[in-house]
Amino acid sequence: MKFKSYNTILKTVIALAVLTILGSCGGESNPNEIIIWTQMRSEGRDILQSRLDEYMRLNPELTILQTYYETEEMRSNFIFSALGKGGPDLVFGPADNVGPLAAIDVLQPLEEIFPDPFFVDFVPDASVWRTVRGEKHMFMIADRIGNHLALCYNKALVPEPPRTMSELFRIGKELTRDFDGDGLMDQYALAWNYVEPYFMIPFLGSYGGWVMDENENPTLDTQAMRDAASLILKIRSVHKIVPSYCDYDIAMSLFKQGKAAMIIDGPWAWGEYGKAGIDYGITRIPFNEESGMWPMPMVSPLGWVINVNTTGDRLLKVKKLLRFLMSKETQMIFMNGLNTIPTHKEALADTAFFNNELVQASLYAREVGRMMPTTPALRGVWNAMKPSYQAIINGSISPEEASAKMQKDAEKFIAEMFQQY
Repeated sequence: MKFKSYNTILKTVIALAVLTILGSCGGESNPNEIIIWTQMRSEGRDILQSRLDEYMRLNPELTILQTYYETEEMRSNFIFSALGKGGPDLVFGPADNVGPLAAIDVLQPLEEIFPDPFFVDFVPDASVWRTVRGEKHMFMIADRIGNHLALCYNKALVPEPPRTMSELFRIGKELTRDFDGDGLMDQYALAWNYVEPYFMIPFLGSYGGWVMDENENPTLDTQAMRDAASLILKIRSVHKIVPSYCDYDIAMSLFKQGKAAMIIDGPWAWGEYGKAGIDYGITRIPFNEESGMWPMPMVSPLGWVINVNTTGDRLLKVKKLLRFLMSKETQMIFMNGLNTIPTHKEALADTAFFNNELVQASLYAREVGRMMPTTPALRGVWNAMKPSYQAIINGSISPEEASAKMQKDAEKFIAEMFQQY
């Protein structure tokens, strides 16, 4: 499969002179300069920079530059710059980047440039493979696994987190408070970015639904989708334990200020909560008694891909750096700082891993998750879900109408996105 818009993308390469200013050209820039793009949040970037500084101390001839992009922006910029024979050498991000990037031939097959013993050090889930035009290759090596949503709770407000939805509703009413009697809530039981489709996926899974089937066809017009949307509406409008509107920034702000007792969020943010002085715990999103199932968050490896334009001596330097970034020592530093789940087998056998309460809690939450698809079709699913799902939230369309429209739009977007060779 390949993007149907592939030729259109190629026609835009004429504009790449502007875009490649954002990164360096793999083959023609300073041969001792390595460019990294990452979507890590600030705490993660700080840890990464400390490791890059250490590597540059050991290799003083090198300069390694790190640039941050939000995930969607990073992917689109990388596509344009890599097709123009430029872009960063290394990119760090979630595994769902692999599908669209591999489809347009801008990634190095890692199994072809690293010897087999390198990969033996890591758990199987660290290797992200994708079949492109009949050939299967490993395009990403992950230094952490998870990226999954879980329930984070402020221990000062919630000593014991709710295990079931009914418990959530019960304690939610006690924790949602108007302290000064002005009619406005000063504290909420729960805050999360429920206006975004990704953050409703665990609830979809709790009714046995998912975004696509084993053949990578969208599965959005289902009773599970309608039930999940209805449950979220009930949490907001019937039980009233969350803000009437809540995006990601609002949710994070409320939780960090102690104005939300719980938040549904992922490991990319947990370090920020500790930095804000919140004594927090992690557990599964409460059990759905109505369906008899746990909410099922998407699970994704996060790791490194290498630009296809990084070749020759430059590639040798990048490979050496990647070994350093994938080492047990580096993964342990990230684990201790961000409570991430390592992929290095020696890190997973380390006493510090077993003694890290938050990491073990994250593993518990991950057990009920499901791997995020890596197909480029997932982009079509997200694009189809967002407007209809948000129309449910704002009350302009019913869950029944929305799920049917999501399915129709997803099929249309995916058909436009792909063509068979």
